[in-house]
Amino acid sequence: MAKLDSYVICTSPRSGSTLLCQLLADTGVAGVPESYFHRPDPARWARAFRLADTAPLPDVLAAAQQAGRGESGIFGLRLQSHSRAFLLDCLRAQFPGHVTDAACLQAAFGATAYIYLNRADKLAQAISYIRAQQSGLWHAATDGTAIERLAPQAPYGYDAAAIRAQRAQFAADDQAWIAWFAQQNIQPYRIGYDALAQDPAGALRGVLGFLGLDLGAADGVCPTVAKLADGESHAWAARFRAESTTAGA
Repeated sequence: MAKLDSYVICTSPRSGSTLLCQLLADTGVAGVPESYFHRPDPARWARAFRLADTAPLPDVLAAAQQAGRGESGIFGLRLQSHSRAFLLDCLRAQFPGHVTDAACLQAAFGATAYIYLNRADKLAQAISYIRAQQSGLWHAATDGTAIERLAPQAPYGYDAAAIRAQRAQFAADDQAWIAWFAQQNIQPYRIGYDALAQDPAGALRGVLGFLGLDLGAADGVCPTVAKLADGESHAWAARFRAESTTAGA
């Protein structure tokens, strides 16, 4: 593979992307991948880089790349399913001479590779999402401290309708990514949530190899992001399956 300028982790929430981003950042050679364009709000993007709300998009893209490269030579970007369409709309407007989304991304970020991180167990993914929404805790460190808490805990409890709707949304997100890869003639490097959770070091080396980076940079890199699933998560899944079987769903 020719030398890369950037890579995009294509994913959806609760698929292990925070862990993968942490591992890659800690190598020191794979940039600092984050969701730099998480919300459909260019003013918020600009503020994140201490730019004026009205900063032109080229300035925001340059600032994102600087942050996402860190001390390395490659820009890392996590792109969640719900963020893709708006970012691409912005890039198409900025680079109108390019026909495809992939060409626009290359115009913005240089030679770009794609990593597709997904979670096969959509029920577990949906339960993880609903529990994070209810608890306000989205990520925790391996020592139990909160890494990302977005809200105080809301009324908490099993909600079959919310789980069912979120499971359907995540399934649709996966299909949308797969269709987009086909439309853009992209062959992404694929990682599953389970493989990442079971063997973080092996998954990290696989990504570094795909990106043409030094595999030795993975030595000594350990997860600092904890898995939040617990006995209650498994109980919710068992209850949902039992109820679905009873209802014939």
